[in-house]
Amino acid sequence: YFIFIDLGEIHSRLLDHRPIIQGETRYFVKEFEEKRGLREMRVLENLKNMICETNEHTLPKCKETMRDNLNQVLLRLQAANDSVCRLQQREQERKKIHNDHLIASEKQQILQWEAFMKEQPHKRAEVDEEHRKAMERLREQYAEMEKDLAKLSTF
Repeated sequence: YFIFIDLGEIHSRLLDHRPIIQGETRYFVKEFEEKRGLREMRVLENLKNMICETNEHTLPKCKETMRDNLNQVLLRLQAANDSVCRLQQREQERKKIHNDHLIASEKQQILQWEAFMKEQPHKRAEVDEEHRKAMERLREQYAEMEKDLAKLSTF
């Protein structure tokens, strides 16, 4: 029986480290909480102050600045939109005038071509007539030359 008690005591002293580990753990937690607790309290206090400063001063100032700038941006966008609309309207008018001019020019060319084609038979008739008269004159001239040649060959 004493052997078991001695063995239990030897076992607890050599192999059972729970009391030592528990003591060390309690000491570590106590030190950690003391050192870190104050630091975290300061961090939390700084965060609280920063949040209050942001809510009271920075956010209203940002809202006001944003509202002013957005109004200016909106006015500029509206002006740019109006300018673009005017430019598009001018471009459409210019294209319409250009297309109307092209159509008028095309009609004029068609009329000129038709007049040219109507005039061609008359001009061809004139040319044919001039050619016929020239051929007639040449025939007469050659006939005269043949007569003169015939007179000369008889001598």
